[in-house]
Amino acid sequence: MNFGMLGAAVCMGIAAIGSAIGIGIAGQGAIGAWKRCYVNNKPAPFILTVFAGAPLTQTIYGFLLMQQMAASANTSSNPAFALGLGIASGLAMCFSAIAQGKAGAAGSDALGETGKGFAQYIMVVGLCETVALFAMVFSMIVC
Repeated sequence: MNFGMLGAAVCMGIAAIGSAIGIGIAGQGAIGAWKRCYVNNKPAPFILTVFAGAPLTQTIYGFLLMQQMAASANTSSNPAFALGLGIASGLAMCFSAIAQGKAGAAGSDALGETGKGFAQYIMVVGLCETVALFAMVFSMIVC
């Protein structure tokens, strides 16, 4: 069994699971904010879809890292390290997406209620994103 290839696959899978969870959380926040807008006869801001979709990028990062890891799996001197790297990187991206979903849900709630603060809310969502970017880049450097 090639543990390096397994690490690449696990990285992608775990990152995608995190994206799915994060999108679900952020989507619930956006739908709740839209509902509240409709109940109060206010316009429902379409921009909330940005918060709902933000955790999807961790799947892209997982895919990019999977490609890099798969390309180096046959030349890797330590397949166990590649497996561990895939698991650790995938989990970092997963939890980043979940945190991003929670921040996006809160941003949707606040923006839906006040109609203000989009720039500040999206900055917090971006900070959550940074963890996944760091995990991907640093993992690409060592694999």
